[in-house]
Amino acid sequence: MKTQLIMPQEVEVFYVIPTIRRELAFAMKAAGKKQKEIAELLCVKESTISQYLNDKRATEVKLNEQLKSAATAAAARVKDKVTLIAETQKLLGLIKEGKTLCEIHRSIANIPKSCDVCFLK
Repeated sequence: MKTQLIMPQEVEVFYVIPTIRRELAFAMKAAGKKQKEIAELLCVKESTISQYLNDKRATEVKLNEQLKSAATAAAARVKDKVTLIAETQKLLGLIKEGKTLCEIHRSIANIPKSCDVCFLK
């Protein structure tokens, strides 16, 4: 049984953001960008991009087709650090709104299905 409490923010940092980077890397590669350019755009090492593209990193979370499509569109808009932050924030928002974050959180920590804490105002 999972007993350690993992906060939603930790799920974002350790699982969701790496998954977003991975999806952006795949989309950029499909658009013809080289690994070095992708690494520069995503502000990570080239070896990290290699691990994303070879399914050796950020493979725990699977995004649905709608989120993958959003990531592909976002990848085309990433031109620098500021646009990377903006596009990552948009994707995080979609993941939260669609309750995908909740699904991921439940799969990692023993969170009850009735939990809606992230949506309380």
